[in-house]
Amino acid sequence: MMNQYEAVFIMTPVLSDEQIKETVNKFERIMLDNGCEIIHQENWGMRKLAYPIMKKSSGFYHLFEFKANGTFIKEFEIQLKRDERVIRFLTVALDKYAIEYNKKRRELKKNKNNEENK
Repeated sequence: MMNQYEAVFIMTPVLSDEQIKETVNKFERIMLDNGCEIIHQENWGMRKLAYPIMKKSSGFYHLFEFKANGTFIKEFEIQLKRDERVIRFLTVALDKYAIEYNKKRRELKKNKNNEENK
């Protein structure tokens, strides 16, 4: 049974663009290698943290929305913990309302981008 999840992780601010891409690709590969279906992902870029983490006051945020077996999540979070480039992460199971909200949010964003590109 595939459930839908959302995972946001924060990478240390000292990474280069190349290292950020490498980190994101690593976790994308882990998901795909374990039979997950990636529905959506967003790079939120550098953001200020609400409080310092490991003496860092900012970090690079990345979001994945995906479908996976519940057993995969524990393994995925272990991989996130082991990666020294990741300073925080949160994985959340989505209910039908959250899934619907995310679809609407993506549509609005897509429509807004289309309007700006005209």
